[in-house]
Amino acid sequence: MKNFKLFILYVFISLAAFNCKSGNQPERNNTVIIGISSDIETFNPLYSFNINESYITDLMYISLVQHHWNSASGEIDNKPMLAKSWEWNKDSTTITINLRDDVKWSDSSNVTADDITYSFDLYSDPQVNSRFFGTFKNFYADKDNHINIKKTFEVISPYKLKIHFLPGSVPSLFSIDLPILPKHIYEKIKRKDIEHSEVNFKPVTDGAYYLANWEKNQSVILKANPNSFLHKKNGIGEIIFKIVPDYNTKLLQLKNGELDLITDVNPDDIASLKSQGNVAVVPIKGREYDYIGWNNIDPIQFKKNRKIVPNPLFGKPNIRRALTYALNRNEIIDNFLYNQGEIANGPVAPIFKSIFDSTITPYEYNPEKAKEIFASEGWHPSPVDGILVKNGRKFSFKLFMGTGVPRRDFAMTVFKNNLKAVGVDVQIEKMEMSSFIQKLFTREFDSWIAGWSVPIPIELAPYWLSDINKAPFNLSTYNDKKVDQLLDKLETKISKQQQIRIYKNIQQLIHEDEPVSFLYWVNKIVAYNKRIRNISINPLGAVNNCWEWEIRK
Repeated sequence: MKNFKLFILYVFISLAAFNCKSGNQPERNNTVIIGISSDIETFNPLYSFNINESYITDLMYISLVQHHWNSASGEIDNKPMLAKSWEWNKDSTTITINLRDDVKWSDSSNVTADDITYSFDLYSDPQVNSRFFGTFKNFYADKDNHINIKKTFEVISPYKLKIHFLPGSVPSLFSIDLPILPKHIYEKIKRKDIEHSEVNFKPVTDGAYYLANWEKNQSVILKANPNSFLHKKNGIGEIIFKIVPDYNTKLLQLKNGELDLITDVNPDDIASLKSQGNVAVVPIKGREYDYIGWNNIDPIQFKKNRKIVPNPLFGKPNIRRALTYALNRNEIIDNFLYNQGEIANGPVAPIFKSIFDSTITPYEYNPEKAKEIFASEGWHPSPVDGILVKNGRKFSFKLFMGTGVPRRDFAMTVFKNNLKAVGVDVQIEKMEMSSFIQKLFTREFDSWIAGWSVPIPIELAPYWLSDINKAPFNLSTYNDKKVDQLLDKLETKISKQQQIRIYKNIQQLIHEDEPVSFLYWVNKIVAYNKRIRNISINPLGAVNNCWEWEIRK
């Protein structure tokens, strides 16, 4: 009887051990599981738009150049990737590229110079409707912005080519920084059909990882490509992007070891994660800032006849400065961000150390100063309700915001009271986010609260150039001829020191004009299991170059 009980106990323990290994949890020895909030919509870098799609496609497709963030200089260091080496001509209008000859597509075809020329053809073709369409300003192009392949590319051999740029242009390695696509796959598909083709979900790839499985709304499983030159013997063999829509569930799964990495951690959860002992918490210094947009022009006149007329409330820089003086931005940094952010005074992030102008003093929280400015501009409080009035018009307006961002909900509760204290009446109007964004880009709002993520390398013209046809993100319709001239100057061949001076001059001018109320740079907080080694959390992202990661034994 005793032996029988021992036998039953042995069978129970064995079955339990078997169930642990063969259940839903993957073998973890060489696997990293990353929690993401929503499923992807494409595996095609032609169309991958959101951050998770970019993470995944960057692992599956390689580019000519590899990037590393240099925290000391606040700049990017470029290294060879698919390009083995390169050489610029004297005036930097032609680059000669020598390619690696050991890179293969996942169907065993060789990656060659023809794939590169064909990829740029696809990215710039208006029929393809790529997310990069219209961004090839340094290239020879047709009137519809489609790259002229014959003028631009010169294939010398399967593993050597030249790329010719427009005379007087200022190309860089970022001009050729696109994931390369397989010509022999895409040439079989009509250009207009690519966006809805099966190739978007059954990709032929050449990267450090390949798509092993995708369960819709469940997970994306990538396996290490053993044939890749990026492959490390001790590297991560499998990366799983697990879809976990609920934030609190993600947090719990990180704590109990079901997840290895999550991004966008709430600041008030940092302490509890650090107390776990097995979790590291790393803030990525601000690339994202929140702002209150003041339409510098009258949106009604603009909608009627595209006429540019100063906004009756927000058309003057002095008024916009007064509005910023009225905002207690530190209250949000202290009480919501838990100091995981800093006051913003312009569109250049402090992480760009060489060009950031640290001499600019942010507008402090000073309600009395705000009142003085309003009075000097003819706005005086009504004896009835205290709201500022000028020529019979009240300083009253609707401020629009998209739903689903708790930080901005908290901020607008504070800011509404701040503005009321100086005589400004604000009604908050919330909209579903997609509708909000649509109306934002048609410039229908007088005022709104939103945020931007600064591109790397930094680019200011699309956001601050007066010509809104060339600056699609100039949503406040800011107009300053001096800024325009400086932005144009950045597009010419000038020295590094001249560039730095121009960037700082632009920051000074924008600060004086205060076209929007810059609020604060927000740290993106990443948490990961300490079992991961060689991980670098930096402004390029949480999963940047993760083929260099290892598992701590």
